[in-house]
Amino acid sequence: MILEDAAAPPREDRQSIVKAYALTHGTNDVYNLKETRQFYEEFLGLEVVRHAPPGMVFRLGMKFHVVCLEVGDKVLPKTLMHHWGLDVGSKEEVDEAWKKAHEYKDTYKIKQIMPIEFQHGVYSFYFEDMNHTWWEIQYYDGFLHDDFFDFGDRFDPDGKPLSGAA
Repeated sequence: MILEDAAAPPREDRQSIVKAYALTHGTNDVYNLKETRQFYEEFLGLEVVRHAPPGMVFRLGMKFHVVCLEVGDKVLPKTLMHHWGLDVGSKEEVDEAWKKAHEYKDTYKIKQIMPIEFQHGVYSFYFEDMNHTWWEIQYYDGFLHDDFFDFGDRFDPDGKPLSGAA
């Protein structure tokens, strides 16, 4: 699925103090930019640009990028709950990515590969890369980003289901 319009303009009725028009970037720490770039480009298919001596940025499909900073041994392990998600076009593509993750585990220093599961409405698997960053390769029949926001709140601020929410 190629998204022709991946932009989502901010809601006009926001009452926030900050009136940002876009979420533009995040950060990720890495051991080694050169090895990480090779993994990002060759295995994950991300577009990567080295923008500074200690840093590079990556993106895929939207006007949002992640800044990677080389910090060497100061990289801190992350949990699976802190992960980056990549959507693919079919369950078969998830299966193929899982097989390739095993096949190229040593080449790209992939640490852990979890089993494929159907969970939280997607068919997916997680894996941990050389920088202790977790990735989820997933298939969802639709565009999950839009569906989350189209469905709206399903739980109140205390985590209790709202009436009529599935």
